[in-house]
Amino acid sequence: MEDAPLPVVGVGIAIVSSFINGSTFVLQKKGILRARRSGRSYLSDCVWWCGTLAMIVGQIGNFLAHNAAPAVLVTPLGALGVLFGAILASLLLQEHLNMLGKLGCVLCCCGSFVLIIHSPKSEGVASSVEFEERLLDPVFLSYTALVVLLLIILIGWLSPAYGKSNIMVYVGICSLLGCFTVPSCKGLGLAAKDAFGGDAFTTDNRALYLFLCLLAVLLVSILIQFTFINKALENFSSNMFEAVYYVVFTSSVILASAILFKEWEALGILDCLGILCGFTTVSVGVVLLRISQEAVLTWIPSRTKEE
Repeated sequence: MEDAPLPVVGVGIAIVSSFINGSTFVLQKKGILRARRSGRSYLSDCVWWCGTLAMIVGQIGNFLAHNAAPAVLVTPLGALGVLFGAILASLLLQEHLNMLGKLGCVLCCCGSFVLIIHSPKSEGVASSVEFEERLLDPVFLSYTALVVLLLIILIGWLSPAYGKSNIMVYVGICSLLGCFTVPSCKGLGLAAKDAFGGDAFTTDNRALYLFLCLLAVLLVSILIQFTFINKALENFSSNMFEAVYYVVFTSSVILASAILFKEWEALGILDCLGILCGFTTVSVGVVLLRISQEAVLTWIPSRTKEE
């Protein structure tokens, strides 16, 4: 009975974190634009640093939420951040979405929500030893190697050549890194409990090493994500980036979690159909957002010529 309020606390933290995360891209984009107008680096802009601080607070909130409530309850609430970010961007950045853009944003959020509802639920992993066994599973190791290879291609080749013209390059990099950040957050809680949860004179060295490795992976992943998020915000609308990033990030995390915890074994026909419908809805939303952005980009130069 004492554990009953815990998911409520986790969901509450996730809601607050979603609103904080929704403001990060907008504030960072605002700082980048302010710095660009004044001819200086955005690293010296206070608004950009406010967005960065909000990102740090939001990620800490996400970490606490994922360790206090099931991911299936926490992850859908990220859609609140997308909608809040769209409202904030229209106020601070005058990034007004046209009707297609608004419809695309709603479809992205609804599709992701359906996707998460029908995605396989993770089995309970109660200890760091069990979590470590899942990490060393050959299927998950093969998937990790594939993700690392894709990241090398995206960062080393596609990003310099196509990053500034195709938003999916930066979105792909940041989203694939979610395959490391979310499992690391889950594993850190278990490893910390086993490594530091005993008495002061005994330490589980195996759990401690796992904790340090997961912490290193988490920090490196966050730093790379942080770098490419700012590259994306320098070249694309914060509205569009946040919506597409949320969709692809959520899909990547669900896939990584399904492989890590072998969740596909519990999938039924109804869940498969739900996942298919969710992906279809999300894909349509992303296409509408792309069409919306292209329409805005062609409208602005023509308007400038008329003026």
